[in-house]
Amino acid sequence: MPISAHQERQLLNHYKLTNLYPDAWPHQADDDNSSDSDLDDVPQSPGATNGVGGPVRQASKLSMGSQRVSSNSKFRNIDRHASIRSANSLGPESVVQKDEPDPLGMAPSVAGELRRRGLPVEEDLKLRNRFMLSSTSFSPALFLSQVHQDASTEDLLRGLDFLSRSIEQKSASLKVLVESNFEKFVRAKGTIDNVYTEMRTQGADDTQAPQSPPTPGAGRRSTIGQHSRVTSRGQTHFRNASGAFSPTAKSATSDKKKNALTKESEYGVLGIKAPLQDLAIKAEEVWGPALGGREKEETLKSVLSALEQHREIFGLPGVVDEAVKKNDYDTVIASWKSAQRYADQARQIAASAKETGTPIRDQEAQQILVTAKMYHDVSTQVESYKRDIWRRLKTSHGRKPAAVADETDKEEHMEFIGILLQLGVGDENNSPIWEWLHSRYLYLKDKIARTFERSRIEIEILRRRLAANDRQDAKLLAKYLRTAADSGSSLLKSKEAVKGSDTPAIIAFWEKVHASLQALLGSPHGVLGEVLDFWETTQAFIDNKAQKAFPTAVFAAGLEHLELEPDDVANLRAGAVELVEMIRESVMSFFADAPVEDLSELYSPVPPTPITPDSAGAGGTLSPARDGGGSRTFRFDLGSVPPPSPKKGEAWEKSAFWAPYANSLSGSHYLSRMLTLIGTAASEMAALSIIKQARSGTESLKTLVGAVRERCVQALCAAWTTDTGERFKYTELWQRAPERRDLTTMPAVFMAFEEVVLGNFQRVAYISEVATSSGHGRGSADAGEVVVMPPPAKLLQAVRGSFVTSLYKALSGMVENAEKVRIEGGSEGGPDGVTMPVLKGVAKGGDVAGLAVDAGNRNIRMLMTLSNLAHLRSDIIPHLISQFEASFSVKLTEESKTIRDVLGQIDARLFQSYVKPTVDLLNQTITAGVSSPGWAPQAGGRPTDARPYVYEVLLTLVLVHSEVSTTASGLTNQILSYLLEQASHALLSAFASPNTNTGNNTGNATTHYPLPALMQATLDVEFLAQTLNNYTTDRAGEVQSQIYLALDERTDDEARKRLQGELPEMRGVLKRLREGTKGEFGCFRRERRGREERSGAGGGGGGGGSSRG
Repeated sequence: MPISAHQERQLLNHYKLTNLYPDAWPHQADDDNSSDSDLDDVPQSPGATNGVGGPVRQASKLSMGSQRVSSNSKFRNIDRHASIRSANSLGPESVVQKDEPDPLGMAPSVAGELRRRGLPVEEDLKLRNRFMLSSTSFSPALFLSQVHQDASTEDLLRGLDFLSRSIEQKSASLKVLVESNFEKFVRAKGTIDNVYTEMRTQGADDTQAPQSPPTPGAGRRSTIGQHSRVTSRGQTHFRNASGAFSPTAKSATSDKKKNALTKESEYGVLGIKAPLQDLAIKAEEVWGPALGGREKEETLKSVLSALEQHREIFGLPGVVDEAVKKNDYDTVIASWKSAQRYADQARQIAASAKETGTPIRDQEAQQILVTAKMYHDVSTQVESYKRDIWRRLKTSHGRKPAAVADETDKEEHMEFIGILLQLGVGDENNSPIWEWLHSRYLYLKDKIARTFERSRIEIEILRRRLAANDRQDAKLLAKYLRTAADSGSSLLKSKEAVKGSDTPAIIAFWEKVHASLQALLGSPHGVLGEVLDFWETTQAFIDNKAQKAFPTAVFAAGLEHLELEPDDVANLRAGAVELVEMIRESVMSFFADAPVEDLSELYSPVPPTPITPDSAGAGGTLSPARDGGGSRTFRFDLGSVPPPSPKKGEAWEKSAFWAPYANSLSGSHYLSRMLTLIGTAASEMAALSIIKQARSGTESLKTLVGAVRERCVQALCAAWTTDTGERFKYTELWQRAPERRDLTTMPAVFMAFEEVVLGNFQRVAYISEVATSSGHGRGSADAGEVVVMPPPAKLLQAVRGSFVTSLYKALSGMVENAEKVRIEGGSEGGPDGVTMPVLKGVAKGGDVAGLAVDAGNRNIRMLMTLSNLAHLRSDIIPHLISQFEASFSVKLTEESKTIRDVLGQIDARLFQSYVKPTVDLLNQTITAGVSSPGWAPQAGGRPTDARPYVYEVLLTLVLVHSEVSTTASGLTNQILSYLLEQASHALLSAFASPNTNTGNNTGNATTHYPLPALMQATLDVEFLAQTLNNYTTDRAGEVQSQIYLALDERTDDEARKRLQGELPEMRGVLKRLREGTKGEFGCFRRERRGREERSGAGGGGGGGGSSRG
């Protein structure tokens, strides 16, 4: 609930608070105790407890002298005394309240009104007491001018009336108090007078004890009470003493006289006067040297006074030293200016005294001496500081890690330059701007010479180690080519596929080469980024734009070293061009030159420069223990450097940038990234104004990009040919593709491999990512020259030839896998060692169960390969050709036709290789069956069934159908149609042969078919044709017509006429045979829907089969 102003004032006065919501509880009592303890530590002479005596007066004089010392001095407690403390604590102001109501009745609180007007009444007690009516230092004029400065005359008159009424009320209250307690006041007055009389007459004779003067109105009781007290005191005296003349009584009387408040006893101090004097003498002997040394005291006070007077001058050297330790540049500069200002004042005093001829006063001489000492110390510190700033300026070129770098780190050199310009350049007498830019040029020049040459050493060591491992297993390396099919659309999968695209040692080599190029050409964190920053900063200083970032104090110090001289500008331009040329030559030599034979040429000493990244440890040479940044070590032992690899005629032996035995997957990926980096760097360098103005600046960069691209394409083409010719055939696992069980995984792997390589080839040839990546780079928007040119026709022709060659070699590898006579490694595995784990996994019920095929069966391999080739011819190769044409903007018309012809030849070759054993078996069976003695029926008999050879032929085709349909169902129609054609040809040959047993005994050389033989031949041909009706082709129908013509040519007219009469019965026999063999040859019966699906999935169809004849 709210409280009134009166209650608020009572709470504040009671708890000694300034407001009702303090942050901390007041500790005035603790402060008083602490001050008491401080005062108690001051040495005092014995006997001074009552506040009187000689030693106390000396202490009081010393205290008066010490009041001249500042209250902030550490000697402020040296002369304090208990009497001073008591005077302060018990003075008249001690009863003043902290707050009072307004005596004029206009405000509830005087202190609150003063706080509202902004007066520090809480901090300044003396000021507050001057506004309190209860204080002896109350100032009415000050009270009215501050508390009531806005009051009008009427307000003051009303306040006067209020004050008068308050006084009258208090006077009336006092009068009532006296009247109601008058007897108490009279008794108290009488008691006080009696006590005073006893103290004055103490030690006098009892009989001569004077009577106390009568007190008006005391009455009889007062007299009786006085007499009773005297009698009681006399009785006690005589009871305790042996007699009036005893020594004890005399001694007691003498002591009482000494303590009596009379003039003879010096008012009670006579008894202690002599001991106090003795004590003062001894105290003087003991404490005299400490407290009585007036001269030392005056000297000390004068020193303190001088320190207080020249405190800033004395403190400047310490301030400068502390600021230097903390790298507080602003404080150093401000202190140096202050020191110069004080020195100017001292010089002015001396010059003024010299001009006027007046002697210098002691105080002025003291100021001159103090200033001279200070200026000498400060100038020494500042000169040392400037030398340190010069050193730090010339070495402020390294970059901090990105985790701790901020904007202030990037502008550290600006602070150093500004400090030197304000403090003065010192003994250098050169422009700090020029010195920093020149030192940065030397630093970058040395860093370029060291950084990439050092990386070339490590790259060459890695290359030699890879080349020394010449025992390469193509079967094991083929598994890295299969990772192309594992790279999905997600970024994570693609990164994992890149890491698994080659052996770990080769991937480490590529990462090292890319990291080295990134360190040299990266922007903004590479050496090139530092060169671009260097020229950008240099151009800003040349155009006087960077100088605007200096504080105003720099310009106030003078403009002498703010602008660069024309010679300095020319040197800086030439230096920037030299840095760009060094970077270009480093990259060109790495890609264009052959591998270095003697590594000592690379880590030989580099010409020393004044500013080097590792000058402290390397002494101007490339130390094996430090890199360009001076912290990392070589990753190999220089004492065990491998020798140069022997020459074997490999394509990679001519390239220092290519990893030996690397495949085209990893090589194309990393080379595309490197060329993007090089193209971007060349574009950024070409965008520099100094390169545009140079005579052959952009042309040399175009040459760089073109030469590097050509070298990369040559290396990639060689690796591509090696992969498809020697390794890719081992990617066949003889495992069915999950999405199409009539194919193996090889077609999908081949397409993925070719797509990845073609995509990377396109990025290498066109460096297409440069436009995207450099579009956001510095200077790329206004670049006047394009350094990344389209690839020349010769380069595209090389890529074109490598693409066609890769297709040929991959197809040849597939045929080789299918036609292998003997399985390597025994009968358990496939045609290569890579398939072994897959087949073992199938045997154990692994994840690939149901997907693996019997790779030990040559017919199975043939069928799967034929199915793969059909898929390649219809889908994959046209897709790859379209991708190549779209990527390289060329038409592969002739190449497409050639590839189709080659595919047809390969397909026909494999097809014949598969069906030839079956065709031979069919020919043999049909020839033997037709020429057998029991083929023709007896004379006069009628055939009721097909001959056994027909059933043998159909059973053979049933086995073929089972094998083909379960392995590559798309080839079933094609193969059976072809076999039906070949069976028809065999029947034609058999029936036209003169060795056919027709049952004719005439002995004619020419075979003549009688009616029974003609009916049997017709029944055999029709039963075979109708059973395989779903696989009949036009060509097979033509052959069957030729069979009937051949039979007709070898019979007579009578047999022909009789055959027409027998045809209805023969149709019944055929129907009965078809119904009876429905179970045996049901595989040849297919639903129309199934027939359509089979024909659609067959790829080649029956036409393909007939065309193979």
